[in-house]
Amino acid sequence: MSAQFPVARPRRLRRTPALRRLTAETRLAPADLILPMFVKEGITEPQPVTSMPGVVQHTRESLRKAVHEAAEAGVGGVILFGIPAVKDGTGSAADDPDGIVQLALRDLASDIGDATVIMTDLCLDEYTDHGHCGILTDAGEIDNDATLERYASIAVAQAEAGAAVVGPSGMMDGQVGAIRQALDASGHADVSILSYSVKYASAYYGPFREAAECAPQFGDRSTHQQDPANADESIREVLLDIDEGADMVMVKPAGAYLDIIRRVRDTVDVPLAAYQVSGEYAMIEAAAEKGWIDRDRTIMESLLAIRRAGADMILTYWATEVAKRVR
Repeated sequence: MSAQFPVARPRRLRRTPALRRLTAETRLAPADLILPMFVKEGITEPQPVTSMPGVVQHTRESLRKAVHEAAEAGVGGVILFGIPAVKDGTGSAADDPDGIVQLALRDLASDIGDATVIMTDLCLDEYTDHGHCGILTDAGEIDNDATLERYASIAVAQAEAGAAVVGPSGMMDGQVGAIRQALDASGHADVSILSYSVKYASAYYGPFREAAECAPQFGDRSTHQQDPANADESIREVLLDIDEGADMVMVKPAGAYLDIIRRVRDTVDVPLAAYQVSGEYAMIEAAAEKGWIDRDRTIMESLLAIRRAGADMILTYWATEVAKRVR
């Protein structure tokens, strides 16, 4: 009679929570998580981001408190996005020694130390009055090489203010090489580069543009961000960035591009990050608020999927919350 029944019974290892934990193939730890944070010049209280429940534009003081909370939870890193009081055509506030991100970096350097890794987004869209990621020509197109000069200057300013890692996100050709050269020449050879090597022209960025106040005033960013239809060029972008000196690379967005994360992971052996972007966050929060999904389970499932696809680190707005849960 026993031969009529299955010999292999995989369900044995699923019977209890303890067995499932013991045999889990993919694990999520607080140190795997990076918290994106917005800091805004000229405000006296944190400002809620309406399209991202639970996310705020921080003051310098509230930022310090939130970074302390993240560090105490064991979050691996935080990455800062700045919103200046005044924007102009060249994004001059981005490398101003007294710019909002540089001030915030000095605040954090004085009291955070090595408790978590302090990173910066390195781009111009938050700082320009036109909302694009670079310097514009008279025809309204991005001047790639003039933009590289600005990126190099911003990298040095952020490094001098205390950034341990800079994250160029503009998808300009040659950006990593220009930044690496500038950092090395200015005595900041130890500052790491986390390159947004694979960044798609995605519809999932909408809520972020409210949070960072960086929606393009005309056109879009499809001339420099990747076409969602393409995959092979992602590998080329990653390899170019590594050749230019990237220490880590990133895929953005994450959830709709798990196949790209897997392809990059299978191709290179540098640390790989993936950015669970604002639209992914907002969709889960909105559906949970309606009672259509289980919020906590969906958050964890989404993050495990990104880790399972091959990401070593995940940028997520739930970093502190999840770190406390899994610690």
